[in-house]
Amino acid sequence: MSEIIKAIIVGIVQGLTEFLPVSSSGHIVIAQEILNIKFDEEDNLLFAIVLHCATALSTIVIFRKDIAQIFKGLFQFKNNEEFQFSLKIVLSMIPAALVGVLLKDTLEELFSNLLVVGCMLLVTASLLYFADKAKNTGKSVGYKDSFIIGIAQGFAALLPGLSRSGSTISTSILLGNDKSKAARFSFLMVLPLILGATAKMFLDANETGGLSIDGMPIGALIGGFIAAFLSGLLACKWMIELVKKAKLTYFSVYCVIVGLLVISYAMFLK
Repeated sequence: MSEIIKAIIVGIVQGLTEFLPVSSSGHIVIAQEILNIKFDEEDNLLFAIVLHCATALSTIVIFRKDIAQIFKGLFQFKNNEEFQFSLKIVLSMIPAALVGVLLKDTLEELFSNLLVVGCMLLVTASLLYFADKAKNTGKSVGYKDSFIIGIAQGFAALLPGLSRSGSTISTSILLGNDKSKAARFSFLMVLPLILGATAKMFLDANETGGLSIDGMPIGALIGGFIAAFLSGLLACKWMIELVKKAKLTYFSVYCVIVGLLVISYAMFLK
């Protein structure tokens, strides 16, 4: 299988799982294991940047009106609904950033551990199951909720197999918030995290001499970007509708099946 086809497959996996509650980091590890993708460290970094840019762009396209309202609210300095929502998005970023700074080095080695991926998928399944059983309330996300959801996002960003969207949406719903509002808040709060992670990757690359595409086909980068962007658009729209219709149990069952398969493979076959 050519590197371009592999890159497209990984791009589709990234785009779908970035928004569906099944863990993008965990599925990327699984996809690379199945496809036997062995990029060197610099190429892996470049490819990750490209895929993150693609999913960030799909988020911007879907929520362009909401994003415009957030910026409008921030710079109006009026205590209206838009300004309060903008503050909640900013507040949710603080614990996520703290978790990332304080625990990144401790948890980074877990990203190549398939057993951890499988166990965290089971945790994701539990969160989704209980969130799906919660009643829809109509309640909006509050300031305290924003901070707690931010903590959930921070750990999900660092633990492969713990779904970011799954953990943030589930946490929000379990805190008593409306399901559709929880999904909207979850997708909007991740955009600064994706852009921040992408910027950090660029800075890290510059410290080690910059990025180069010499070791990776340009077609693989383009194919991965387009695949991640288009699948991200589809998954984002789909997920919002599924949360409204209380269909999270389907993803819970999926995470249990994949989690058990990954654990079995890691313990007995690898």
